[in-house]
Amino acid sequence: MTDSPHVEDDDRGCLVVVLAVPIVLLTLVSAYFCWTALTIRPSGSWDDDAYAGIVLACVMSVGASGVAAAVWVLPGVRRVLGWGWVVPALVLGVVAGVRWAVGG
Repeated sequence: MTDSPHVEDDDRGCLVVVLAVPIVLLTLVSAYFCWTALTIRPSGSWDDDAYAGIVLACVMSVGASGVAAAVWVLPGVRRVLGWGWVVPALVLGVVAGVRWAVGG
């Protein structure tokens, strides 16, 4: 007989759920702030508050995306979760970064 673990003894499914929770939550936070940054429309070139809101939303989106990527980079997380879990957060971070660079 072999001493290999049975399929029902594998905790990988539960581990995926536990490790995916912070990445999914950070992706949702990034998506909210990215959406906010894209929907704010300044009234004119004098509307400094709207421009400040755009910058703040972009910083928060890029920050949440960066933290999600930092969590995914951990060896234990990367071994269990594939690229598909972190790509949406990275895309949102890039979109927010472009919005930040373009300005209003």
